[in-house]
Amino acid sequence: MNLKKSLLGVAVIFSAMILASCGSSSNKSSSSSSSTKTTSSKSGSYQVTGQTNNSQYAGVIKNGKYLTSKSRGVTASQNSNLLNLKSFETGLQDISKTQFSTSKYIFQEGQYLSKSTVENWIGRKSKSNSEGLNPTSNGSTSPTKRNPIYLQSLEEQDYVQKSGSKLKLSGVTIGLAMNSVDYYRKTTYGAQYQTDISDATLEKEGKAMAKEVLTRLRKNSALKNVPIVIAIYKQASNDSLIGGNFVSYSVNNGNSISKWKAMNIQNVVFPLKTGESAPNSNDADAFSNFKSEVESFFPNLSGVTAQAQYKNGSLQGMNVSITTQFYSETEISSFTQFLADQAEKYLPSGVKTDITVSSTTDGVQSFLSRSSTAKSFKTHVFGSY
Repeated sequence: MNLKKSLLGVAVIFSAMILASCGSSSNKSSSSSSSTKTTSSKSGSYQVTGQTNNSQYAGVIKNGKYLTSKSRGVTASQNSNLLNLKSFETGLQDISKTQFSTSKYIFQEGQYLSKSTVENWIGRKSKSNSEGLNPTSNGSTSPTKRNPIYLQSLEEQDYVQKSGSKLKLSGVTIGLAMNSVDYYRKTTYGAQYQTDISDATLEKEGKAMAKEVLTRLRKNSALKNVPIVIAIYKQASNDSLIGGNFVSYSVNNGNSISKWKAMNIQNVVFPLKTGESAPNSNDADAFSNFKSEVESFFPNLSGVTAQAQYKNGSLQGMNVSITTQFYSETEISSFTQFLADQAEKYLPSGVKTDITVSSTTDGVQSFLSRSSTAKSFKTHVFGSY
């Protein structure tokens, strides 16, 4: 739970930083990111934000305001693991980058699926909801006999390009977030039960739904001829300290689903639980050594944990969370410097690594980050005036 709080804390801070940078026109690194340009059209004026770096998309601002998704946040039921939402959205955009280059396309929040449409699609099929993608309830409350909710949420991401004085839709990515565990109650305020869903069933149901979703999308004249990417995401359980992961995706230029591409992605929490293993045992040992050094030098720690993601067995990145009981600014400053030295010494190099230091009472206290190509960590201590 400490890891979740820390990650959510830093997510809020950096979301604010990113939004602030979107409006900035001081970036001189390239012509595409040096200014925020305004263009007028019949539907109003739009702006294209600058890019903080070439690996990120520029976004769309319409009539002076960021163009938000029409259906963001709609889910079949309350999801208490907020890490699922974050990894779902960022992972979906990573898939989009393989098809829609950040140098040629502009990101636009989903504009073609309304909130009511998505609510209907992720609902159960019934007499009152013929569009439901989830199966009709069979009336059973048995964990193994009931028809579970397979599809938890649906995300739309649009990718546009400049065409004269307008922005032209050039691609759409749809994410289907599938439950690995469906939580339910037999009575309104009763105990919570769960139905476990196997990986095979999850993917089978997801692919069947993707076929129907593509058919429905093609009926929209604006979406009739653009490439549509559909990706299947496996949600982590509510008690997981990590989010879920994508299992497969399909790039579709026609009216039927094209070949599916499997994705071998695994999320791991360090330190490993008894009986668990990581794709690379050296990474687990490296983190264990780092954790031991940190805890032996600074005793006032409540926890040292990390998220790690592997793709095809290779480490892609690591998010370390450290919860402290410090109250002194000088302690935090000294601790941050010590962390930078030990992290450089022990943690795996060549992958993006973030370290968040926080307390249960004061929130995020310092942050350290190293890119995949850097040797040293950049640090920042959150002070006060």
